[in-house]
Amino acid sequence: MSQPPPPPPNQPPQEGGSGAPQDPPPNGFGAPQDPPPNGFGAPQDPPPGGFGAPQSPPPGGFGAPTPPQGNPPQGTPPQGTPPNPGYGYPQAPPPPQAPGTPPPTTPPQPYGYPQTQPPGQPGYGYPGQQPQYGYPQPTTMPLQPQAPGGGRKLNAQLMIIVAAVLAIGLIVGGGVWYASTNSGDDKPDASGTSGGTGGEEGKGDTGKEAPDGGGSEKVPSSTSAKVLFQIPQPEVPDDEVWSVAGSWLTDKVYAKASLNEVIGYDPATGDEKWTMPLTGHSCAGSPEITKDGVAVVIAEGSKRSKTNEYPGCTEVTAFNLNTGEKLWTKSVADGSEKAKFEEASITGTTVAVGAGLDGGAGFDLTTGKVLWQPKVESCQDLGYHGGEQLVAVRKCGDYGAEKFEVQLLNPKDGSVQWTYKLADGIDNAKVISSKPVVIGLDSDESTASGASDIFSLDESGKLRTKITLEDGQYEHDCPTSEIHGCKGIVVGNDKLYVPTTQHDGTKEFSRTNEVISFSLATGKTAGDRADAGDGYEIFPIRMDGGNIIAYKQGPYNKGSEVVSIDGGSFKQTRLLVTPATEQVRNAISGMVPLTSEMLYTDGRLFMGQDLISKPTSSLDAEKYTAVGFGAQ
Repeated sequence: MSQPPPPPPNQPPQEGGSGAPQDPPPNGFGAPQDPPPNGFGAPQDPPPGGFGAPQSPPPGGFGAPTPPQGNPPQGTPPQGTPPNPGYGYPQAPPPPQAPGTPPPTTPPQPYGYPQTQPPGQPGYGYPGQQPQYGYPQPTTMPLQPQAPGGGRKLNAQLMIIVAAVLAIGLIVGGGVWYASTNSGDDKPDASGTSGGTGGEEGKGDTGKEAPDGGGSEKVPSSTSAKVLFQIPQPEVPDDEVWSVAGSWLTDKVYAKASLNEVIGYDPATGDEKWTMPLTGHSCAGSPEITKDGVAVVIAEGSKRSKTNEYPGCTEVTAFNLNTGEKLWTKSVADGSEKAKFEEASITGTTVAVGAGLDGGAGFDLTTGKVLWQPKVESCQDLGYHGGEQLVAVRKCGDYGAEKFEVQLLNPKDGSVQWTYKLADGIDNAKVISSKPVVIGLDSDESTASGASDIFSLDESGKLRTKITLEDGQYEHDCPTSEIHGCKGIVVGNDKLYVPTTQHDGTKEFSRTNEVISFSLATGKTAGDRADAGDGYEIFPIRMDGGNIIAYKQGPYNKGSEVVSIDGGSFKQTRLLVTPATEQVRNAISGMVPLTSEMLYTDGRLFMGQDLISKPTSSLDAEKYTAVGFGAQ
């Protein structure tokens, strides 16, 4: 067997990093194997006794240490079959059964599936009983040799076997043969879809439409991306971690916060279009942009110095993204000092800032007028989630006996429309969506996600349902100090979309995961599943109408991808593929999807850091604040 080329050196380990590249195992991670004669999918001549007889696997298949020595006698079990394949590997199909034999029993529900599915529906992670490599597939049955002067004919025995295998397939697969998950290698067809990467021929009714409608993102003429530009990070002193939080993307400008400034770049070329000075380091940026291109950034009150190493994040600035024009900069008093804020959000013409220790405040986006500010009382707004509605998390009570509330506010004056009180003992709450209102809480047993219990509220603030995300089985992230900072988890179509943690893929040494959905009405899984594919890890970025825009972190020898997941059929459509060169992989290896700023619009992907530090070795000497990719 030919040997694959050696893997690129010094790949960072994958464990502990979301989808980070890792050193391949011996012989290469997912190294290509020599195909059997005529290719892996080529029809094979039937063995003696017809297709019902077990066959030896092809050379190199199933991990057999030595190639099989010819076809076994009829009735001999196949040699070299792997013992007890783990979760995620294709399972061997059942042997053909005579007509009238009762159907096989339903397999046990797989890892990671929290609820029992109704009869007739396959469970999460269970792609139906798939045809095993090396066994005959009912949709590609080889034909008998053509008789001289006549058409092709099937003998009676073969026809009986074909009928039996098809019958079993209809029973096991619920009437549908599911396509096996691929590794993301498929070339896009004319429509930009990639075969088998998560439901093109798998889960979902392709005629089904998403409740929130279709998306606006279109497939570029070529999904192969080129590097548009890379922004080298500024110099950082030893043992320091500095914030450059904030990035925004329009059709005219990609803007990224740097040290003491925000810089606007031409999104196609990387040429600087404008620079807007800040009073100090940036602390946060609004995830929302108004229709006329206005955004908000929070900055420290002064530049850092030896006498003032950590100025507070007190200055709120509204600015025009297209021109770099600063509209206003404001702060509010909190007693004798300025109030400090860590988050900003926009709803209509209101800017709401919070997530600090001093409470929250609101500003008119047009004029900078203070609409409300922190109050000296037993209750204070911790932070806000804007967008279609303005939702606040409020804390009341003395230290050690605090109680938390979620409130819908009137954005014009901050008045309360309704209040949902959280249970005693809850000391955290994250707002995942402002409309519908969806909040996440950490249970006492959770370890890292930041939102193990999800609460869906109705329009009057009453509980619709609760969703429990079992700890350790889902890969989203909600930072402790933020109210609207959850990543890898999105809401749309009256559903919650969340990625699973990685597990074994179908290929040896490969890892993969899926995005699945939960109903916000019932709290149960909704039956959707988008597979990342072997070696890939998938994360939702945002909604696009009723579609989900997701990022697929590639393996060490492949590019990463942006895909659109149809909210109705859950069919994946590939939008962009980053270059697979070592230089590009190294540049984005530190930009973990759950912690970096990730923006995709109109065929362009920008990945940005929110924290930077000095390189610690020659391996990370080339560090970037942001990297941009665009369709060619």
